[in-house]
Amino acid sequence: MREWKTRLAVSFTANGNTYLISPIDSFSPSFSLNAEPMHSIEQTHIGVIYSPDSMTFSITVKALGDNAGQLTALGLQGTPFDILLQEKVGDDWSFHSIVMSNCIITSASPSNASISGAPTATFSGFALASKADGKAASSTVSVP
Repeated sequence: MREWKTRLAVSFTANGNTYLISPIDSFSPSFSLNAEPMHSIEQTHIGVIYSPDSMTFSITVKALGDNAGQLTALGLQGTPFDILLQEKVGDDWSFHSIVMSNCIITSASPSNASISGAPTATFSGFALASKADGKAASSTVSVP
């Protein structure tokens, strides 16, 4: 039976500097590659209509250290940055890495401060490009 010991690392690169995002609660990339069938009165499914791809993300971090402050500054300044998700420990994951390029933060939602536990901040945004490097042969894919 396989033992799942993989740990993922998320980092971002802005202005030529790379920062590891830690501690991190979650990272959720989303790829919406839109296509719909084209129909006609005479026939169905005569073609495909492609809509623009949509690549979004959501990152939730503990408001400890300087990660939440750096991400907040990137969002407020509108600075584009790259996000890298890769294996840090283990080899169970299907990808070597996923890179979301030219990311822009569109919303930031800090949690309330409480007497127990560190507050968190959730950052959401979109990417203009992405590249996934899979472990299968010839499985590197870039969008666009």
